Amino acid sequence: MKITGVELRRIAMPLVSPFRTSFGTETARDVLLVRVVTPEAEGWGECVAMSEPLYSSEYVDGAAEVIRRFLLPALPQNVDANQVARALEPIKGHRMAKAAVETAILDAQLRAAGESFGRFLGASKTRVPCGVSVGIMDSIPQLLDAVAGYIDEGYVRIKLKIQPGWDVEPVRAVRERFGDDLLLQVDANAAYALSDAPRLARLDAFDLLLIEQPLANDDLVQHARLAQRLRTPICLDESIESAEHAAAAIALGSCSIVNIKPGRVGGYLEARRIHDLCRANGVAVWCGGMLETGLGRAANVALAALPGFTLPGDTSGSRRYFATDITEPFELVDGHLEVPAGPGLGVEPIQDVLDEVTTSAEWITL
Repeated sequence: MKITGVELRRIAMPLVSPFRTSFGTETARDVLLVRVVTPEAEGWGECVAMSEPLYSSEYVDGAAEVIRRFLLPALPQNVDANQVARALEPIKGHRMAKAAVETAILDAQLRAAGESFGRFLGASKTRVPCGVSVGIMDSIPQLLDAVAGYIDEGYVRIKLKIQPGWDVEPVRAVRERFGDDLLLQVDANAAYALSDAPRLARLDAFDLLLIEQPLANDDLVQHARLAQRLRTPICLDESIESAEHAAAAIALGSCSIVNIKPGRVGGYLEARRIHDLCRANGVAVWCGGMLETGLGRAANVALAALPGFTLPGDTSGSRRYFATDITEPFELVDGHLEVPAGPGLGVEPIQDVLDEVTTSAEWITL
């Protein structure tokens, strides 16, 4: 498939409410969209990098620059989505930028072939169960009100962001208020050290599905040591950037669950490799989220429909984050989202909405 040009489009998406984690608070998403144009079809990819390098070393301005200067020139004249990762391998890191480029090419390729993302990846379900991620709040009563609202909306699993000083008490309050039947897990975003093991062990009393990324992203060994001291299963997020990382974590006993975020691992093809590896080793996986628009959400929902995704993901409905999405909104039905069945991502940007939220657009002829 020959690419005739690529558009790098920046959009500003205000969040319906601030989203606070252990590393910062977001009130809006500065999103980089990649549109690949070929004679047969167009394709879209969403870069999940944040405005600042807080979740990872990548950030939106840097992603746009590396795509423009290094990734696009590295692509062969005629490209297949399966060749993208190898073509971009000489450029170190920048997995979120690479994922956006690969996804846009794959979307165009599948649209031209009339094949859906889900079918291509190997989806076994037509809808997926959805959890929701609840940020750090100013008070426990505020947290309980938020959780109650999400349960009323039908979400089948609640994830609480935690940090030192906001962990045991909010978890206890949610468990006491909503009972033992609620599927409940926590996410630390690497906010703790191994010396915090006694405090983290206090979370064992609340029958959590998992504790996500308690320690530093580059320390698989200490995660393995922590796993021996907790009954709560450890799930890794930021630590897993490739199938090789996942294999090492499994071998060391660093985790028993993996959160697969396609942008973090370099794209949906690598995400599928991690899924296959974990499934072969009896390790549960689920699909994480990065506050994506409908374009990124469509691809995530398709990925979450693969057979190894046995835990509800952070594939929330559109209104969880945005008053108006750039695609037709994803709506929760009985705690589930439908897997798009149309060609490629199966969704299209609504041009008027897209134009309204666009802050810049750059056309690059190849």
